[in-house]
Amino acid sequence: MDFAVGIQDKPGDLIALFERSFANSEGEEEGRVIGALVQNLISTTPPKDLFVYSASEAGTFIGVIVFTRIRFSEDERTVFMLSPVAVAPDRQGEGIGQALLNFGLDGLRALGVDIALTYGAPAYYAKVGFQQITDADAYPPFPLSRPEGWLGQSLGEALLEPLQGKSRCAPAFDDPKYW
Repeated sequence: MDFAVGIQDKPGDLIALFERSFANSEGEEEGRVIGALVQNLISTTPPKDLFVYSASEAGTFIGVIVFTRIRFSEDERTVFMLSPVAVAPDRQGEGIGQALLNFGLDGLRALGVDIALTYGAPAYYAKVGFQQITDADAYPPFPLSRPEGWLGQSLGEALLEPLQGKSRCAPAFDDPKYW
């Protein structure tokens, strides 16, 4: 398995993996929604605010994760949000997702990113260091439909201290349907 940063000039393959993965677990419509989200993230997020980490074998994506910058109006720390995450349906359960998450988080640490946030399954993301947070710790861009899924972790030596001010996410996530 090879790890890489960037879309490797294969945005169509990357989007197709997200579509397959989410269609397999959540249904065809969700696959289309997440595929469109990833396309939007790639095309509208400034490069300095977007990191794509992938795992591949023989030149084929088997896992992909996306981090986008999220800003807090009264906080100078650098924060990135992990979302979405996809592993090829026929490769799930092999540890690819966790290895890729660790690779991506290590990449952010090396870049000096202070905090990573995500919105997902607490038990899964806890395996790579995320812990449940509340809107008092990091105010989300929109009200959360599943507040228990709001997760964060410090990527440095310091403990995760509350982020100050309102948050602003990447334009592609600026829609309450994702929250």
